[in-house]
Amino acid sequence: MPKEILRLGVLAQLRPPVTRWSTGELRALMVLPSEPATPPGTRLSDEAGIETWYLGGRDLVLWSGDASHHRDNLTSGRPSVWVALRGTHPSHAEVVAVTADPYEGEGLASDPDLIVDAVPMPDAIARAVAAFADAHFFEMPFKKRQRQPADPNAMTSRAPRILQHSDKWETRKGRGPEG
Repeated sequence: MPKEILRLGVLAQLRPPVTRWSTGELRALMVLPSEPATPPGTRLSDEAGIETWYLGGRDLVLWSGDASHHRDNLTSGRPSVWVALRGTHPSHAEVVAVTADPYEGEGLASDPDLIVDAVPMPDAIARAVAAFADAHFFEMPFKKRQRQPADPNAMTSRAPRILQHSDKWETRKGRGPEG
């Protein structure tokens, strides 16, 4: 199955806690079209207690079988990249997955251990995803299945609605009710 791999960089924001009993909130901020030379876990800015961190690079894998999903994402009005993070502090947070497939992103969001955010897709990534989807997309024709009509007079072998005593498992194994 053909695939294309795009290496992306991930930026996240760490917001201060709202109460003294909570911890800060780490959320994906944006993806970069290429991975910079900055080492992962680097704080880039701190403005009014809101810190921006570079978490590292991750592969965005485009599979040819998902071309229709990528087209759905691009035509949605707000093309997004889903970023799944594990961890609450950016110095040791892990970028688990990056995907442009909205249905895979939805599946990642069902994991309670992950923080999943849909961030805007940069234009360079959107062009690459569109080119890949156009090259590998094919329309699946819809075929409605037709029921086969049942013939009440047919002598087909159908399972009886009520099993006879000799057809039951216990009787065949020799452990029937009498023995």
